[in-house]
Amino acid sequence: MQSKTTTWAAAISFALSISLASVTASGQTPSEFSVVASGLNAPRGLAFGPDGDLYIAEGGTGGSRSTASTQCQQVPGPVGPYKGGTTGTISKVDRTGKVSIVASNFPSTVATSGDLSSVADIAFLDGKLYALIAGGGCSHGNPQMPNGIALVDRNTGKWHMISDLSEYAMVHPGKYDDAADFEPDGVWFHMTPHKGQLLAVEPNRGIIVSVTPDGRAHELIDVSASQGHIVPTSIAVHNDDLYVGNLLYFPILPQWSRILRLSRPNNIVDGAAPGFNHQGAYYVADSKAGFTTVMAAAFGPDELLYVLELSDAAGFPAPGNGKVVRIQRSGKIEEVVTGLNVPGGMTWGPDGRLYISDFSAAPTPGLGRILRFDVAFGY
Repeated sequence: MQSKTTTWAAAISFALSISLASVTASGQTPSEFSVVASGLNAPRGLAFGPDGDLYIAEGGTGGSRSTASTQCQQVPGPVGPYKGGTTGTISKVDRTGKVSIVASNFPSTVATSGDLSSVADIAFLDGKLYALIAGGGCSHGNPQMPNGIALVDRNTGKWHMISDLSEYAMVHPGKYDDAADFEPDGVWFHMTPHKGQLLAVEPNRGIIVSVTPDGRAHELIDVSASQGHIVPTSIAVHNDDLYVGNLLYFPILPQWSRILRLSRPNNIVDGAAPGFNHQGAYYVADSKAGFTTVMAAAFGPDELLYVLELSDAAGFPAPGNGKVVRIQRSGKIEEVVTGLNVPGGMTWGPDGRLYISDFSAAPTPGLGRILRFDVAFGY
């Protein structure tokens, strides 16, 4: 029977039996990879800054603080309870290849099964660096530091929260709610800039919100209202449409994940927030199946959509089974990169190369790395 287990932690609890340290990426096509950075702790989202440097969201190493004895709601086992700390960081790789820490002390949490969460993603908006926090909140062992979006000064490393998404998730639960994998503070996963705002995805509830630079959050769509508990993870923007990929369930059902195309009705007029208006601003226009455990999606320099998959084999995630595929103009899904190890983030560089976070879901400290690929563009 298909399980509705959906969190990173549940996936890792089954992957831990594999010797991660002995696995290397292999079988990449069409070219070999270069290691851009290594020694990272659960690297996730990636973004190039206006300075040309590559910025990396790291999940940290969690902590030892438990709130299980308090009155706040905990994440059900076997995933929870979590233990929190402040070990999350944002790192960067400059154009000479030097790796350094940009900002630190972000809330980080570790699940009972070993999964790590902290800075889930990063984005630049009007030249400013923002971080999407997923390791905060009382249910993650960090009661004084909620999940949300932080504005980061990349010169001083200082940061402050502009939007409390723990509170937002509790007040706006979405249509789907299942106690079996419920996350009170949410598991915010991906963030992308669009029309002067930041779009953030919360997979557990299936909601997508837009957040203004002053911290006001607005729901764009509750994906679960029409699609059920499909666990949306990523957004790629193209011609004002949003292309949303989903993780789906574990055990993995190969090729059952989809890319949803979200559009806005022509008769909706923008509200006070630039480019957006009231709740329900987007709807599911159509979708394409044939994907497996989607972690990220991005349009390439060739204007084709590239999709990062955590693990493409039936069962549970395993190192070496991650890949990148793209949708050709004919609609055919084509493999581009194979042999990845539980990857979690992807971006295109200004050099036209593809950058991927490898060993993103590995709980072993220092195992994470960033790989760079030369990709032959599609037509």
